[in-house]
Amino acid sequence: MTEYTVVMVRHGESEWNKSNFFTGWYDAQLSDKGKEEAKSAGKALKDGGYTFDLAYTSVLSRAEDTLNSVLAALDAKDLPIKKTWRLNERHYGGLTGLNKSETATKYGAEQVHIWRRSFDVPPPEMEPGHKYYDNINKDERYKDVDPTDMPKCESLELTIKRTLPYWNDEIVPSIKAGKKVIIAAHGNSLRGIVKYLDDMSNERIMALNLPTGIPFYYKLDENMKPIVSMQFLGDKETVDKAMAAVAAQGKAK
Repeated sequence: MTEYTVVMVRHGESEWNKSNFFTGWYDAQLSDKGKEEAKSAGKALKDGGYTFDLAYTSVLSRAEDTLNSVLAALDAKDLPIKKTWRLNERHYGGLTGLNKSETATKYGAEQVHIWRRSFDVPPPEMEPGHKYYDNINKDERYKDVDPTDMPKCESLELTIKRTLPYWNDEIVPSIKAGKKVIIAAHGNSLRGIVKYLDDMSNERIMALNLPTGIPFYYKLDENMKPIVSMQFLGDKETVDKAMAAVAAQGKAK
């Protein structure tokens, strides 16, 4: 039986993660902790004996910088990298730049939980007058994106709709061609791939809190079905603690 391994990693903590802001498509940089997480991810992969032929990432710096740190640890700085906006984080629309805890205090924890953890309810749209509208919509990285494809906000359902075609049309053929692939992306774009691979229910995937900077892998058969599902390269205590930290975001203080 043919077996393939694909490795994924959510970027390290960003400055906006640290400040507990809704980040989405804003190009937040890695925090000092996030840089260390990225280095640790690279070390974990090196210690595990992983090598790669091809890497995929989003066009956002926090994912790209995490990937570059991983590749540096693997002595693979010249590895081919394919970047795409389709692996970007979920677009948080009008919530972008707001503190999650303060938003929970203002609108109620239940409403923020719906915005963050419902499968098909998007946050409010980002309108032209929004503080970060031009920062995102006039970014040169999106100059070739069809304006009708540029989101104003996204639920996880909408994020999956723009991520999965790239997985199926670009990444899967590379894996089937025998390429050893690593994907460095974001909590919600990776969540979409995980949901698809493990055929998770909407409720289960929304309860999954992917930790920052901890790689995980799948072993897949020739039909891209899991032989081994989501295995983290880290001890259980560290992984559980990182997941709990993600889950705690958005609670009113």
